[in-house]
Order: sequence, then C-alpha cells, then structure tokens
Amino acid sequence: MRSEIIYGIHPVHEALRAGRRRIDRIYVGTDKPSERICTVLRMAEEKTVPISEVKPGFLRELCGTGVHQGLAAAVGAYPMIDIEDALSEISSRHPPAFFLVLDGITDPQNLGALLRTALCAGVHAVILPKDRSVQPNPTVCKASAGAMEHLRIARVTNVASCLRMLKQRRIWIVGLDPGGGTWMYDIDWSLPVAVVIGAESRGIRPLVKAQCDWLAAIPQASGFNSLNASVAGALVMYEVLRVRKCGCPPEPGA
Repeated sequence: MRSEIIYGIHPVHEALRAGRRRIDRIYVGTDKPSERICTVLRMAEEKTVPISEVKPGFLRELCGTGVHQGLAAAVGAYPMIDIEDALSEISSRHPPAFFLVLDGITDPQNLGALLRTALCAGVHAVILPKDRSVQPNPTVCKASAGAMEHLRIARVTNVASCLRMLKQRRIWIVGLDPGGGTWMYDIDWSLPVAVVIGAESRGIRPLVKAQCDWLAAIPQASGFNSLNASVAGALVMYEVLRVRKCGCPPEPGA
C-alpha cells in the first residue's frame, strides 16, 4: 500500500481528527516538541498510530521542504468521492446544495486557500477536473491548514458535462467573471447553487461558461481587477453563507 507524506501541525492533526484515510506513522523531528505537537502525539497514541522520533535533517528530506513545523505523517491516498454519491448525500442531508467547482486552478497555494474557505463557509462538495488542475496533495493540504482532510472532493473528466448534470438536479450554476452582467449581491444564494471559479490566468473556459445560469461580478473600486482566485472565491463563498445564515436574499427585481 502506497503512502504519501503530509507535513505541518494542522495537516497531521486534521488527518487524525477526520479519520478518513489510513495513517501509517507519525514523524517528530524536534527535540523539544511544542504543546501543539504534544496534543497531536497524544491523539496519535489514542489511535495507536506508531510514532518515530527523527532528526530534523531526515524530516526535511522526507517532506521535501523545511516548512514541516517538526511534524509529518505517512498517510494513505486522499479519499476522492464520486459526484453521484455527493449529490445523493447532499439531497438527503444538506438542502440546499452548495458546490464549489474549480475550473483549472493550477496554483497549490490558491487551491489550499480555497479549500480552507470552503470548509469554513459550509461548501458541501468541491469539484475538480482530472486534467489541467492541481490535485489534492501534501502542499495543498498544508496550504489549507488541514481543511482538505474534512472536505468531500470529486474529480471529473469533463467540467461542462458535470455542470449539465447538476442543472438537471435543479442546481443553479453561478460563474465568477469580472465581466459578468450580475453583481454577486443580486443573486439569490438561498437557492441550490454551484459556484464556478476559473483558472488564475484565463478565467472560466468558454464551454464551462456556457453552462452558467449567471455570471457574477465582484464590485471593485475604479474598475481595477486585482483579486486572485482564492480571494474572489472567499468573498463569494462567505456571501452565500451570509445569505443562508441571515435569511436575506436580494429583493425581487433588485
């Protein structure tokens, strides 16, 4: 069984908490573990996960980076889900649906930041394309502060086809686009929605954009389009959460 190495206090802690994938061993690369590391180690002991004390140089080589915070874990493959299973689960437990569709995010830091926000904002499932996109990996896990371990992530071959399937399930598709004809505040986020965010350089691809029911724009001062994918995504995801928590969708015809 193949293992990969995740690193950092939050990723290892959240992998243990989530319990969604196999954890083969914890590696500690510091002589004086902090209280945060000790908390993680106590949890690992409770779950009977083996713990190895190693030298900092070994840990750096194991992780391929020096930003491991003195802690790493050998874990099984990330548990991707099937989109049909996600739809079935959401329809039975979490109405209205809230999907995040990422059309070609290639920067692992951006993906990690988006996943971290998605978990906090209550996204039910994240959809990624199989190709031309960064996939869940240790760098993304670290950038997400371990949030990736709790999220349901589906990988699809064709994003446009996936959106058509979501529309058949009465889920509205909202694409983020600086040139969109609708302000993000004018959309009724209380409806079942899938928010689509495009690649950092080219935005949403035309075939994917054609499936969107709305193209939403974020107001910006002086028309200066300076928001990267993770910041723009955070603004919209928290607008969805605000509307759903406060019960204040836009006025009809606003």
